[in-house]
Amino acid sequence: MNVNFEYYKIFYYVAKYCNFTKAAHALGNSQPNVTRAMNCLEQQLHCTLFVRTNRGIQLTPEGEKLNLHVSAAMSQLFAAEEELSDSSNLSHGSISIGASETALNIYLLDKLRAFHMRYPGIRLKIYNHSTPQAIDAVKNGTTDFAIVTTPAKTEPPLKQVVLLPFQEILIGGKTFTALGSQQLSLEELKDYPLICLGQETMTFRFYNRLFLSHGLELKPDTEAATSDQILPLVKCELGLAFIPEPMAAEAIQRQEIVQISLREEIPNRNICMVYDSHRPLNAAARQLKMFILENASIISQVTAE
Repeated sequence: MNVNFEYYKIFYYVAKYCNFTKAAHALGNSQPNVTRAMNCLEQQLHCTLFVRTNRGIQLTPEGEKLNLHVSAAMSQLFAAEEELSDSSNLSHGSISIGASETALNIYLLDKLRAFHMRYPGIRLKIYNHSTPQAIDAVKNGTTDFAIVTTPAKTEPPLKQVVLLPFQEILIGGKTFTALGSQQLSLEELKDYPLICLGQETMTFRFYNRLFLSHGLELKPDTEAATSDQILPLVKCELGLAFIPEPMAAEAIQRQEIVQISLREEIPNRNICMVYDSHRPLNAAARQLKMFILENASIISQVTAE
């Protein structure tokens, strides 16, 4: 049976108001058209759906059965329309983001705070991933996009956009205060305990390549699971460590740690966004992506000037 869906929609309003004229008004249609549509529906279903009474029209038992299902279906459709409308208006919605620890702390948190103040109804799901894990999550479609630190290896259809460059510095606890007035070389670091992220991280690979480029081997005495752990470990005098400058600035100002000059230059790293160019995003995720990229463009322009 191939019944025109529009007939069911008209039936819903006729059953709701028990009046052809009121139903026609609600639909923006004419009463004769509504009557004709209901006649067609009854013919196609081979049953009588309405009977006329002194008070108007009344559903037959068959009409009551049909109305039970049609009203439930229409309620679902109305709810879907409202949900999509709220989503497009950004009053509701959800976004899932994979973020590396460093990217979250020195970049993403500020952007999320500003976005949440503007769109408080949108739910945010933040996954704490290493850079490789965050990229895999985007590739598998479990997150909308990722904010990570370089080096970040991506392949099409994934795209990588640089958001913000950052510089890392060498720091030590108070027992290394004397080193603050000196300049060490990478080779001299072998004489001091070194703290680094684990070997599975892109940060370790970055510094391993740096050391190898100078004919040295990176052998940390302490491995941290996350970049958040590094600063407390340095404050506890467990060794020297490389850390993003923004994460160390407050502790340096309070003289809780000391910055140590290095003869070799540490290459800049970048915070970047990784997303799947072939996968469409929902309205909320699209808006956050645009919000982040617009801010990144402003930063790039200021840097260039």
